[in-house]
Amino acid sequence: MKPLVVQQSFPRPRPTTNPYIWMLAESIEAVPEVRLRYFTWRGALFGRYDVIHLHWPEILVSGQSPLKALLRQALTVLLVIKLELTRTPIVRTAHNLDLPQGISRRERALLRWIDRRTTLKIRLNELTEIDGRWGVATIPHGHYRDWFAKYPKPPAVAGRFGYFGLIRRYKGVDALLRAFAGVESASVSLAIGGKPSSQRLVAELTALAGKDSRVMLNLEFLSEEQIVAIVGSSQLVVLPYREMHNSGGALTALSLGRPVLVPANEVNRLLSAEMGEGWVYQFEGELTSKALADTLAEVEGRVVGELPNLARREWTEAGTLHVDAYRQAIALRRNH
Repeated sequence: MKPLVVQQSFPRPRPTTNPYIWMLAESIEAVPEVRLRYFTWRGALFGRYDVIHLHWPEILVSGQSPLKALLRQALTVLLVIKLELTRTPIVRTAHNLDLPQGISRRERALLRWIDRRTTLKIRLNELTEIDGRWGVATIPHGHYRDWFAKYPKPPAVAGRFGYFGLIRRYKGVDALLRAFAGVESASVSLAIGGKPSSQRLVAELTALAGKDSRVMLNLEFLSEEQIVAIVGSSQLVVLPYREMHNSGGALTALSLGRPVLVPANEVNRLLSAEMGEGWVYQFEGELTSKALADTLAEVEGRVVGELPNLARREWTEAGTLHVDAYRQAIALRRNH
């Protein structure tokens, strides 16, 4: 049987690569009769493959300088033309609901063109709305339990709130600091780790933390070991995002056996039901001091038992489901 050749949009993973990419690649390569190709422009433009899988297509059309961005955009145009001529289906994972902010009109136009050319979209939860123009497959985001098992996890510190991950304006870390400042207890603490998107945000967060000795700020890119240290030492991980649809951060905390506080929405209500009681807490509207204190009291009063239910998040199943999605996209493209 001829192997299914899958071209991915990411290069061969490096030590600093998102663990999601590592585990996805390994799970697909483990499926029999499948050959996975890592991304290079030469391979994508001149190689032979049955399907191409895009994750964050904005990476294809951006660059560290205007000249590099223009070159990558020209290469992207050639790639899409090649895919059209060879009738190669595009599969896209809908990591985000909307186009990225702060990109040029040309980048937006190219991303919309790729979107129109897409055959099938993979959504990470069943509530992601996919237009009927595309085929659709639902594949839950896999867990990180095995990935982080190689690092020592510290015991939870009583009263410790934790936040980790890249810090963007929409992630609401400023709101977390304001809310924490209003928690009037000397026995609580807050650990925040992650690299802000701008020096302006660094200055703002530093000012909000002020001279509060209960707050520990590490505004740098975190290693995996540092992530495990922050999550493990937290009694409650707080992700105060102003917008949240799919969250690898929530799954990281849950994979490490720590409960999370996240914004209330239908996706997180489903996640709460899936994980089991006492793992996913939600706050309405803007995060408040009362929400922090009340949730911490609930966490401290619960009986710690089994780990959250991650049965639907196994990577072996994810690999098989991705290959099924690729074959579905090939059939759809062939029938059009």
